[in-house]
Amino acid sequence: MIDPLSEIVTLLRPSAPFSKLVSGAGSWSVSRSEYGRPFFCIVLEGACRLCVDGQMPVVLRQGDFVLIPFARDFTMSGLDAAPAPAIDTSIASLLDGEIRHGRQDGPPEVRLRVGYCRFGSPDAALLVSLLPDLVHIRDDHRLATLAQLVGDESRTMRPAREMVMERLLEVLLIEALRSTSGTAAPTGLLRGLADERLSLAIRAMHETPTRRWSIAELARQSGLSRSAFFDRFQRLVGMAPMEYLLSWRMALAKTMLRRREAGVAEVAERVGYGSASAFSVAFTRHAGQSPTEYARQQHAEN
Repeated sequence: MIDPLSEIVTLLRPSAPFSKLVSGAGSWSVSRSEYGRPFFCIVLEGACRLCVDGQMPVVLRQGDFVLIPFARDFTMSGLDAAPAPAIDTSIASLLDGEIRHGRQDGPPEVRLRVGYCRFGSPDAALLVSLLPDLVHIRDDHRLATLAQLVGDESRTMRPAREMVMERLLEVLLIEALRSTSGTAAPTGLLRGLADERLSLAIRAMHETPTRRWSIAELARQSGLSRSAFFDRFQRLVGMAPMEYLLSWRMALAKTMLRRREAGVAEVAERVGYGSASAFSVAFTRHAGQSPTEYARQQHAEN
């Protein structure tokens, strides 16, 4: 069966990031407002504190990996109890190829590799909304290796660099997200896929988006009553089943329109609509413009 998580990461179209080594010592704090940019961090040695808007502060230690698919305001700081003034990152010192915050002399108390990447999908916000706000994984060797490979590749200009970066980032994202899956995962797609009943319905929607699904049919896929299925889906995934199906169909439609894979009528059929007019109404309500206008705009921009 189709893997929904792999599909979503592929549609996100992650591309070459900015990556750098950062260290800190003493009393330091860096506040950033990176609304919408995916942020990742691997702690190479030592420890620090991360505070993400809307989340509880977490202490990051050696080997920890952090992914924020849709970064908002966040602060990284040393472990000093006393609050440190926020540092202007534009004037941070550069020592031996890495950015140093706080005390400039002596060994660092923490060293990290941090970076940002881009999601090329015009529907990235919708797709990212299906993922956790914060992924924090402790001491995972596979993720550390992948993050190192991403960093190494980002600093070179070797042939096929962009293609290699895209594949590495896809693997990094999938590895990070599946490491977070399970019953302890936050509300969202990963939590739904971890549920043995709901995962059957989610995979069925991804495998045959052309089918005219109803709540009753999706509930049968999960072996639940309609009310039990609806309540369980809403609670674990964070949205109603038909809302999820609509989001997925629109993401697929936007990708096909952007790639010029088919005309409006064929796209409508391939995402489960009985007519081009019904699809156009749904697409316009969702995207704020008709499928034809959307395709024309995407082609003009690209």
